[in-house]
Amino acid sequence: MARDQLLTKEQSAFMTKPHILLIVADDLGFYDVGYHGSRIKTPNIDRLAFSGVRLENYVQPICTPTRGQLLTGRYQIHTGLQWLLWPTTPYGLTLDNPTIADKLKEAGYATHMVGKWHLGFYKKEYLPTYRGFDSFFGFLNGHSDYYNHSVKYKGMNGYDLFENDHPANISKYTGSYSTTLFTEKVRDTIQNHNTEKPLFIYLSYQAVHSPLQVPKRYVDLNKNINKRMKIRRQYAGMVTCMDESVGNVVDAMKERGLWDNTLLIFTTDNGGNIERGASNWPLKGEKGCLYEGGIRAVGFVNCPLLGEQAAGSVSNELMHVTDWFPTLLNLAGGNVSGTNPLDGYDQWKTIKYGLQSPRKEILHDINPRVISPGKPLFNNTFNTTTRASLRMGDWKIITGYPDSGPIAPTNTSTGFHKILLMNIKIDPNEKTDLSERFPDITRHMLKRLEYYQSGMVNCHYPSGDPLANPSFRNGFWQPWK
Repeated sequence: MARDQLLTKEQSAFMTKPHILLIVADDLGFYDVGYHGSRIKTPNIDRLAFSGVRLENYVQPICTPTRGQLLTGRYQIHTGLQWLLWPTTPYGLTLDNPTIADKLKEAGYATHMVGKWHLGFYKKEYLPTYRGFDSFFGFLNGHSDYYNHSVKYKGMNGYDLFENDHPANISKYTGSYSTTLFTEKVRDTIQNHNTEKPLFIYLSYQAVHSPLQVPKRYVDLNKNINKRMKIRRQYAGMVTCMDESVGNVVDAMKERGLWDNTLLIFTTDNGGNIERGASNWPLKGEKGCLYEGGIRAVGFVNCPLLGEQAAGSVSNELMHVTDWFPTLLNLAGGNVSGTNPLDGYDQWKTIKYGLQSPRKEILHDINPRVISPGKPLFNNTFNTTTRASLRMGDWKIITGYPDSGPIAPTNTSTGFHKILLMNIKIDPNEKTDLSERFPDITRHMLKRLEYYQSGMVNCHYPSGDPLANPSFRNGFWQPWK
């Protein structure tokens, strides 16, 4: 059968609308899975990756921007979420942006979320159950204690565990390790699902974000890692525990008879934090920076219906976290009515048939509140003191401050001002700056950054609100306005 004939049958490949299982790891290093060569034990992830399609896909350098783009299919410059949201920030993913959960619910799906939100909660309308999810169990901030589920911030301290739109019964869950707890909640959701409806689960693990906490038995499973690398071994245990949990979720789908019609997506939200035990080798950089180590994600797709041609393959095509919105929505038979203009592309044909990506470029970042000292290096184009990055084909440009230092808004950075131009295909580890050798390409990419900046919404980042203090609300972080 000719390839173009195959392409017309992608919807009918599924028995019904596919169940969608979207799993996001937090701060997982690019190197830190077995199928990338790591000694960390990840047998379930490896098996799923090797029997699926491994992706060289891109995310954002920090978590809030990635999560906002994942759920809306829109660049952060179009939602105003360029930075982390702190516990007291009176802001969130703006309500004029429908989420993928909103749109899948319209398409007939049961929609459930478990794990980390981190997209704002200062008003109840910003909670997951008001953003398209039928149910939510998890935490609202960017991190918490894995066992007692509390968050400390600037002298404030409170529990951060929510069940739907209200604080959870903390006495019931204190002492339960979050990776295991979240997995149990997902298994319950699967077990109680009405199989007459397609199922969407967004499982956003806390793992492997700091603090480095994990039951000792998972650390012991990684004895092959040097004992002197204490932080690395602790981190490895967290990865292995998450891997076991992923396997348990897949087993639950199989036990319920749902797996044969399930699409599984696994990704991380940003690069690993090397100060907390992660490794992004051989990529340059880490969480928070615009080098590949900060933005190229561990990612794969597994689906029993991918077919022999796709199963076990690697896709090196350009993909970005914004692409999941239109890809999943189209597979679900939904539509984009009511959404703002999307920045993502439907990548299903690229994933399943190995076709060239419809995406030609990726805007990695424009952060107008991180400005490097000095004067712009090019006249009459994008201000090169601004922290920004763009991928165009094999080329990538970085302006301003590229490293992981300032990840929150600041008027000036302590970094030095420069332009970097790399060819990622021939120089994936970003060792050679070619900006002076190819000034025409440099200027063209600066013009593209200028174009994106012209359509950027105002970067609203309000100061923290002391009224967010959990001491005013029964000791829980929760909406305060």
